[in-house]
Amino acid sequence: MSVDPSLRNLDIDVPAQPEALVRLSLLLADEEINLDAATLLIESDMALAAAVLKAVNSSMYGLKGRVQTVMQAVQYLGMREVAAITFEMGLRAAFPPNALLEPVWQRAGYRGLLMGRMAQFLGVDAWAAHSAGLFEECGKAVLLRHASDHYGAMLRAAPNDVDLRTLEKAGFGVSHDALGAALCESWGLGAPAVASVRHHVAAQAGEPFPPQLSRPAVLALSVIAHVLMNEPELLEDVVTQVAPQVPLDETLMLRAARKVADQMAGREPVATQH
Repeated sequence: MSVDPSLRNLDIDVPAQPEALVRLSLLLADEEINLDAATLLIESDMALAAAVLKAVNSSMYGLKGRVQTVMQAVQYLGMREVAAITFEMGLRAAFPPNALLEPVWQRAGYRGLLMGRMAQFLGVDAWAAHSAGLFEECGKAVLLRHASDHYGAMLRAAPNDVDLRTLEKAGFGVSHDALGAALCESWGLGAPAVASVRHHVAAQAGEPFPPQLSRPAVLALSVIAHVLMNEPELLEDVVTQVAPQVPLDETLMLRAARKVADQMAGREPVATQH
């Protein structure tokens, strides 16, 4: 997919999708995913496979036994979650290490799980939701790679993403939500995931969903994941606000959020939302 033409005039590079993820995307696009082919593809990249196994064996997934192969990971977690972990590792590898990115990546993995599992419960496209959660803050990584010191100071100064977006537009002419959506488009993510990344800051701040969204359920799950990660006591109010905009049944949305939050109990993300 092409990148938003308005971003082409900016001197900010969006990293290309790694070749292994291009091939994995094609496999995932099939109606019936070839699990053996997808597994072999992940295992063929030794660094990627090692990173996936390390992530699967972390406390984030809470598995009782140690997983030693990608196929075992698929058997325990399912192809969607293993593919999402693979994309997460590929996304991390596309950017140079930076201490300021560690909380971003930690939140990405946690948020992706929340959104993907809620989507599965609600009958929403779980891959789109999981990938939207993973990529939600990736525009920050793009800006940090572009201007580490300048953008690092912005990250430290802004108390929330609404204020951060204002600083980004003043300093760079573009905000991380727009850049993140551009990266999602260039990496071939589906329209619901791209839209969620593009509009998540405004939606999480309580603004109405854009009327042109054809499938807004993924964006709704982004808002719910955000409140679960930051202000869970406001869950009922937030669900009441977003449910009519989707539309999904409010009771089912609450049930999904609580069920998945209980599943994830003890796997705490980094709290500060930057």
